Amino acid sequence: MAQKFEAGEEFSGKVTGIQPYGAFVALDDETQGLVHISEITYGFVKDIHEFLTVGQEVQVKVLEVDEAAGKISLSIRALQEPPAVTRRDDRPRKSLQARVDESDADGFNSLKDKLQDWIEKSGQ
Repeated sequence: MAQKFEAGEEFSGKVTGIQPYGAFVALDDETQGLVHISEITYGFVKDIHEFLTVGQEVQVKVLEVDEAAGKISLSIRALQEPPAVTRRDDRPRKSLQARVDESDADGFNSLKDKLQDWIEKSGQ
């Protein structure tokens, strides 16, 4: 590694290779790092080629530097705005106990009604 890279730094780099597990990005003439498939974008990435191409310029953030192994972990996702969390506040939320009580009212009553029939049939 010609230059000293540290976690948290941001760089512009060029995608030099794509594998099923991630994309290699050149940070300078002598150094490249890996953007793992999970760090490409928010959400599920099935095929990296849908998001990146070899030769493409990308902004990356250094997540981790392993100098002993000579590896740099990068992220494109870390520089993206996280998607808004959609909540369904249009209906009141019931507690777990309230939902269990509702289910018990139906489920166990029908079982209780059938139990007597089963007892009578087993004695025949």
